[in-house]
Amino acid sequence: MRKKIVAGNWKMNMTLEQSLALIKELKEELQDYQYNNTRVILAPSFVSLSAAVNETSKVNIEIAAQNMSQEERGAFTGEVSAEMLAAVGVDIVIIGHSERRTYFQEIDAGLKAKTKAALANNFDVIFCFGEQLEDRENKKHFEVVEQQLKNALFELEAEDFGNIILAYEPVWAIGTGKTASADEAQEMHAFIRSILAKQYNETLANSVSILYGGSVKPNNAAEIFSKSDVDGGLIGGASLKAKDFSEIVKAI
Repeated sequence: MRKKIVAGNWKMNMTLEQSLALIKELKEELQDYQYNNTRVILAPSFVSLSAAVNETSKVNIEIAAQNMSQEERGAFTGEVSAEMLAAVGVDIVIIGHSERRTYFQEIDAGLKAKTKAALANNFDVIFCFGEQLEDRENKKHFEVVEQQLKNALFELEAEDFGNIILAYEPVWAIGTGKTASADEAQEMHAFIRSILAKQYNETLANSVSILYGGSVKPNNAAEIFSKSDVDGGLIGGASLKAKDFSEIVKAI
């Protein structure tokens, strides 16, 4: 059975003190929650990772990094390696978020290298991808998504997908207040599963968790998560409020 996953990407928000306060609030909100087949993941900033790992050590909340370098070590000022993340207890990383692609010009070749580096260090990878508004309006959204996956992931071995979580981000629905309808999310997630089946096999396609990452809120989470090919969400703004995020978790 595919894992249900709700991941909160805190982006460049929250100081160390604020991060710990939010985690404590979230622990209280979820203290009676039965996780069963659900993973709850939080991605604070680099400076809060170690403390966040310690704060969640006795609960079913996992900590992820928002990014990492493909390099092992060396003269790469400002970068953080998988080895450094592992040393503070982190073994999950978000790769390819739309903001990394847009603001930092990350491209498929680099994202492929980062993914391979993460997998080589036994990390789980939340791999993000998705179309811009122009792509959807020009009816190229399926083509764009397939190309992003093909360029970055389709050199991987089938067994590598045991550590891959896919996160579909319709970029036009991030931070804009717009949201793809539940049916639109399902349509794309089903398409993604179909191209995984075509490239690999049906068993693999049906085993990979695919998250929706476009303005999920407490008031739309249940409808989106009810779709058969939507396995959870990558949550941005709503993950910065313990009550909202916990309601989204409970909606799964």
